[in-house]
Amino acid sequence: MNHSHSHGGHSHDHAHDHSHDHSHDHSVDDLTLAASSDAADGDLTPAELSRRSLLRAAGITGALTAGMAGMTGVTPAMAEGRDEHRADWRRGSVRHWLAGDHHIHTQYSSDAMYRVVDQAQHAAAYGLDWLVITDHGGATHARIGVDLVNPDIRAARAELPETLIFQGLEWNIPAAEHGTVFVAPGRHEVAVLKQFETDYDGSVKDARDNTPSNEALAVAGIQWLGRQVDQRRVDDALFLANHPARNGIDSPHEVRAWRDADPRVAIGWEGAPGHQAGGLPVGYGPGAARGGYGNSAGARSFPGYPPESYRSWGGFDFYTATVGGLWDSLLAEGKPWSISANSDSHINWGATSRRPDGSSSAQFNAAGRYGDPVYGGTVNLTASDFWPGFYSRTHVGASDRSYRAVMKGMRDGRMWVDHGNLVKSVDVRLVAADRRGSVQETLGGTLLAKRGSRVQLVVTITAQDVPNWSQFVPKLNRVDLIRGAVVPGHASDRDTMTAPDTKVVEQTDTSGHTGRFTLKYDLGELDEPFYVRLRGTDGNRQQPGYYGGEVDPAGPAIDVIGDADPWVDLWFYTNPIWAVPIR
Repeated sequence: MNHSHSHGGHSHDHAHDHSHDHSHDHSVDDLTLAASSDAADGDLTPAELSRRSLLRAAGITGALTAGMAGMTGVTPAMAEGRDEHRADWRRGSVRHWLAGDHHIHTQYSSDAMYRVVDQAQHAAAYGLDWLVITDHGGATHARIGVDLVNPDIRAARAELPETLIFQGLEWNIPAAEHGTVFVAPGRHEVAVLKQFETDYDGSVKDARDNTPSNEALAVAGIQWLGRQVDQRRVDDALFLANHPARNGIDSPHEVRAWRDADPRVAIGWEGAPGHQAGGLPVGYGPGAARGGYGNSAGARSFPGYPPESYRSWGGFDFYTATVGGLWDSLLAEGKPWSISANSDSHINWGATSRRPDGSSSAQFNAAGRYGDPVYGGTVNLTASDFWPGFYSRTHVGASDRSYRAVMKGMRDGRMWVDHGNLVKSVDVRLVAADRRGSVQETLGGTLLAKRGSRVQLVVTITAQDVPNWSQFVPKLNRVDLIRGAVVPGHASDRDTMTAPDTKVVEQTDTSGHTGRFTLKYDLGELDEPFYVRLRGTDGNRQQPGYYGGEVDPAGPAIDVIGDADPWVDLWFYTNPIWAVPIR
């Protein structure tokens, strides 16, 4: 594989994508039927027939009978028109990369303390464009908390009109961990969230044990959210699994079941958990586990997970940080599953506030909230959280600065994440040429190109040149290219958690690079479907990956409990791009 770099003097932090918004126009089953050669045109509904026409234009009808089973699930882009992907890429719709955080708690969570406006003001000050308030699900929250927090959210939206503030909740997933659930703002946002929590929360329904009925309840909850969108009670709804490896109770088959329940709603998980200050050593930090990942297997844990999975690796979840591991196993099926990063802010390191006198669990349960925080007179150096935007960011490619555009960008997988402001921007394009000219795709997309086309990956990075919130300028030392094959039938065992064909295929030294620079990778001829993803590092801590140096020669190092300063171990990760040969 060959790669090259070029440098430019100007930053460029936007990419472009297709201009159509069909985020809820189709389901995976609809696309499968439209793509299949087994169904005659007369057997299809008008909508399915329209999708078949689009798929024919893309050259992928009959894909299911040509060994491409499941590939229609890769991205909504596969069912949309392709002409806009050709000569004039500027016609596309990803015009902004908006940074945000989808996992934030307030005084309406029993283990948190801040007002909504406190979190929103800090998020805006630290450079975030959007955030989701996700107070803990449970009996008190379902009874009154969902209702009580909404006026505060609406007030914060009015106070900070340039910041997009979603209402959501942290779902106690039946038989599993926690997850973010949020909806687009609208007159039914409270009613939908309240009914969802009442009917499908694992704590409310006493459905935490690993039983088939509880697992089915989680699937039903995701499908219910999709129906609320179909019925137009809300414009959109999304679910992401939070801190999936922390307790080992999100089994591979459960994750696959969530994803397949409604891929419009279940889109991914936290690639990096919050609580990143937890690893700061005693003296200026809590001396605990980075990310809160200091656990071990329990009675409800999936038995196939190794002891190392209960630790973070370079601040990232083991399932994401391990090349050829569970995340890659999901991607190797040719279906989307995206990663995010966030603060999980409850009580923040370095803050000087505290709960007011009289705060207690009894008071919280009665009122559904704590009183407003007050000045505490001391600096809190034992908390494990950072303010939203202070350390972790999820960058979403959006057509405009709107709630629906952010949610569509997340669903389409147009996301990359970073810690500590490691870089200013990352723009990734997979490019190929066919008889009609060049085609290209960006993060989350699927490049459809003629079999035998030459494929190139073009990565444009803007190096950081201003201090981060810990008052130093991060330096990107290396970029790693990870490639994996899409294997039909890979998920015949729903608990599969490895992808043996995925590995780091190129490592590029970027030390000393400044301004905007470009890396180009020749990926060869497009003969079989594959995907690529990227990560970058400051190079301070690394070790061979969990599956050995031949798979990952220098991946993130496992974090040491009590000694894992997050500021000296910075990474960025992108979501994948797929490539599929056609005719």
